[in-house]
Amino acid sequence: MNNIRIKEIFSSIQGEGPYIGFKQIFVRFCNCNLKCNYCDTEFSADEYFEEFSPQELVDYINKFDLSTVHSLSLTGGEPLLAVDFLKEFLPITGKLKIYLETNATLADKLLEVIDFIDIIAADIKLESASGIRDSYKFHDKFFEIAKQKECFAKIVFNKNITHSEIIKCTDLASKYGIPLILQPEMTDNKLSVTNDFAQKTLDDFLKYHKDTRLIPQMHKFLDIR
Repeated sequence: MNNIRIKEIFSSIQGEGPYIGFKQIFVRFCNCNLKCNYCDTEFSADEYFEEFSPQELVDYINKFDLSTVHSLSLTGGEPLLAVDFLKEFLPITGKLKIYLETNATLADKLLEVIDFIDIIAADIKLESASGIRDSYKFHDKFFEIAKQKECFAKIVFNKNITHSEIIKCTDLASKYGIPLILQPEMTDNKLSVTNDFAQKTLDDFLKYHKDTRLIPQMHKFLDIR
């Protein structure tokens, strides 16, 4: 049986993307295969964590009032690193909708569990913001698989975003027919760019991909998890 280290489990509202305001149960997995410059999420297993078997995690989740919950958010870190655990866990979660938050680089692992996923909230990593180079080849393979489910892509950007990055992102989104959600990078829970710059960036994306929206990380404005 596969056991997994979980950083935290909590109930809150979704603060990003088109599902902002929906109540979810969040399961934060430890560890990630990337190290983005802007990441401020505590997912390391170096300090506090709890270990669960698949059934133990289901039992824990069932302690919440699921009648008020839209979906179960698998977040991290990177949940797909725990794909062997997920293959045992997801089939026994019952009727709860599964919302996967992922960095969209592990296509082969997504393929192993996609039948159990309902919504995919995927990142597109800009080198100008994340420091991650050449991510598009991984994203391309990922979205080829993810397009069979409801999927959208989140893009964290700052003042260093380039025209080339905009073209690469909109080409990917148009190729796979996915909405783009632009998220200005946050610094101390404030936008790292001006309102004018954020709106101009949205306009630049809209020239190439009409299904693009500018949605900041609302949970940070509300000061909730």
